[in-house]
Amino acid sequence: MKNKKGFRQLPLLVMVFFGVWAMGCDKEEEIDLTNAFKDARDGRIYKIVTIEDQVWMAENLAFKPSGGNYWAYDNNDVYRETYGYLYDWHTALNVCPAGWRLPADEEWTQLFEFLGGEKVAGGKLKATGTIEAETGLWYAPNTGATNETGFTALPGGGRYHNGAFGSLGSYGIWWSATELDAGKALYLSMGSGWSDVYRHNYDKGYGFAVRCLQD
Repeated sequence: MKNKKGFRQLPLLVMVFFGVWAMGCDKEEEIDLTNAFKDARDGRIYKIVTIEDQVWMAENLAFKPSGGNYWAYDNNDVYRETYGYLYDWHTALNVCPAGWRLPADEEWTQLFEFLGGEKVAGGKLKATGTIEAETGLWYAPNTGATNETGFTALPGGGRYHNGAFGSLGSYGIWWSATELDAGKALYLSMGSGWSDVYRHNYDKGYGFAVRCLQD
């Protein structure tokens, strides 16, 4: 994730357009439920995708739990419609619906290895298009992006434990269920400038996206 001075915001028009588009995806009648999952807790519908023998949500989780720590990017719920919520690690561990879970590092690794390894997996997972060309939500160059998996990874950025938000449009960041130590856990990130997937560890109080994996 870039430092605070490097943060960039999405143009308001682009943000609003995709927020309105995403809200339309909540309508059950517009989605083939053979390739979707309805969260019984709030009625929200998520696209799903099968990659090898894993079934993933093809959208970031946007469930509002009754407890824990979670945020819409920049504390603006318009972003939530497209990017889901950002959760701290402890909340992320328990926020997926029944029958789904936060994937562990080895389950993320299985996904990347099936796609040819971490050097190329990011491109196969990222949504295509760029903000500059008005064809997508990633900043240019969105290197290697094909979305051939249907995973549709989006650059939803993150939230620091001090309350600052950053990297919208530049980075997609997702928690794993794997704990490094009492204060840190592993997460995975993809960037606009490369096809790689990177594995890092950060303070559990940071806010990152959640992609649920079916049990």
